Amino acid sequence: MGPDRRTYDPRQYLFDPALLKNLDWGSVKGYLSPPITNEGPGESWLVVRPLQIEDFDKGYLQILTQLTAVGNVSRSDFERQYWRMQQSGGYYITVIEDTRNRKIIGAATLVTEFKFIHNCALRARLEDVVVNNTYRGKQLGKLIVLTVSLLSKKLGCYKMSLDCRDPLIPFYKSIGYKLEPGNANSMIVRFEETPRIENPS
Repeated sequence: MGPDRRTYDPRQYLFDPALLKNLDWGSVKGYLSPPITNEGPGESWLVVRPLQIEDFDKGYLQILTQLTAVGNVSRSDFERQYWRMQQSGGYYITVIEDTRNRKIIGAATLVTEFKFIHNCALRARLEDVVVNNTYRGKQLGKLIVLTVSLLSKKLGCYKMSLDCRDPLIPFYKSIGYKLEPGNANSMIVRFEETPRIENPS
């Protein structure tokens, strides 16, 4: 039985926070020592939850700069993109907040994709994983990745994949991800920056 969506106010979160309840942590218990979960992250002042629009003021974009270039994103840009993500569905940006100073200190994005293959299955991708490096030693990298990985499992995805730099391969291997023999390549084509399309259709 799915979450009671009557209790979910879409103005409060990017996605229903009930989806983060009762994830299958038993299936990954060997990856965390001591064991922690998104509902019990190891410190009373840590909260793992869906992205909120107020996270613009809590440093969400600033922590993304530890990962890659963000650009000059205004509040209106952020809010516009937030509502687009929520309206289109399939975006599950999950954050870790330090409630002592109301700052976002970790984040990961789960993106789901409808497929015709595998009996019209749902596929998942892991994107934009980052944890503030001043919070090392609390297993928060593992925590945020495993949270969205278990969420993809709960949503019924048949697989979850990611791209990462070579030095991060041991980290992802340590929490169950594998390089597939004969299919371990990542290829891209980059395009020059083009004018922003305000309302694609």
